[in-house]
Amino acid sequence: MIRFRLPVLVLALVFLAGCGFHLRNRIALPSDLGPVRVVGASTSYSALVTSLSRGLQAAGATLAAPPGEDAATAADAQVATLRIMSERWGDLPIAIDQFGRSQEYTLRYAVVFAFKRADGTDLVPQQVVELSRDYVSQPDNATGTTTEREVLADELRREMAASILRRIDGVVRSGQANAAP
Repeated sequence: MIRFRLPVLVLALVFLAGCGFHLRNRIALPSDLGPVRVVGASTSYSALVTSLSRGLQAAGATLAAPPGEDAATAADAQVATLRIMSERWGDLPIAIDQFGRSQEYTLRYAVVFAFKRADGTDLVPQQVVELSRDYVSQPDNATGTTTEREVLADELRREMAASILRRIDGVVRSGQANAAP
């Protein structure tokens, strides 16, 4: 039995080493990008804007003050802008019980964004990212349903920020960002 386990273990290690898996590098940003401002769709606090700001900062971007916070910086310096044009949430029932009550839902989250350089040219043109997750909501036992939906919403926000940053990274790595005038 031991003679059989060792070769299987060695074989598994060889396959894992040769599969090509490697950790993702931090996102690439153009070297001439300058300071970046992340602007939300509304003037109120946005968890997505906060996540995107942190992600850009982790990638090496210098963050500019949001409009209105530092009037001298906003007026004197041109900054690249990652603008969140809209955020939309929706619950869509996908399963009903024998009484016609919804039991399962799809939580959808859609964001429209664009990333412009300081000179106004597109780094990433306007596009939409949509994510969704399914969850169960028993009509006769609502205990925990709100909490489950909130956990899913937080997860979708994190995934949305990561997805937007990956799209920026993809454009920059493909060379499309450097091709812009």
